[in-house]
Amino acid sequence: MSYTHEVQNMCPIAQGCAHGPAPIPEEGNWVAVRQIEDISGLSHGVGWCAPQQGGCKLTLNVKKGIIEEALVEVMGCSGMTHSAAMAAEILQGKTLLEALNTDLVCDAINVAMRQIFLQLVYGRSQTAFSEGGLPIGASLEDLGKGLRSQVGTMFGTRAKGVRYLEMAEGYVLSLGLDKNDEIIGYKFVHLGKMMEQIRAGVDPTEAFNKNVGTYGRYAEAVRVIDPRKE
Repeated sequence: MSYTHEVQNMCPIAQGCAHGPAPIPEEGNWVAVRQIEDISGLSHGVGWCAPQQGGCKLTLNVKKGIIEEALVEVMGCSGMTHSAAMAAEILQGKTLLEALNTDLVCDAINVAMRQIFLQLVYGRSQTAFSEGGLPIGASLEDLGKGLRSQVGTMFGTRAKGVRYLEMAEGYVLSLGLDKNDEIIGYKFVHLGKMMEQIRAGVDPTEAFNKNVGTYGRYAEAVRVIDPRKE
């Protein structure tokens, strides 16, 4: 290590305040983090690409600095789904610092990695006060029945009003309107549950009908419309 002439000629002064890093909460413990392997926790990061066409929600379960579990959810861009497939294969087994400095294929996923890194190193994880943290596989609890991401898709115009296309309950089949043409409910099919039944051998039509439901005051609707065609 080299020093400038000015520093070489300075007299030494003892360091008085050297208390180390402030401890952060991790899986029910207070940890003074000095190394990447001091980091444990499950958290989420949200990212977006440069043109902001698509977004990513990244969930990581980190144990002693190593990524043991990764859930990558993306929306808004068809190419991003393929990027997510590669990122999910790349992430596990890397240290948190390695993952931060790895090209995760898509801008949105890279930004999400940056955001989740900040969450974890500052102790803002979902498991900050959960003793022992969460088991590997816990991120799947964020998904709905049939392991599908929770998705909401709505479209609206000033001229024609709003259309609900997909809600947490599932794919919206029709909207129920009252006498003022205001939405009072909707009919949906739960795609995750339906696909599980079809894979188990249930006839597709039967599986579809079993998983159709309504929300709100749909039964009181004066008029019913298809949000994708009307």
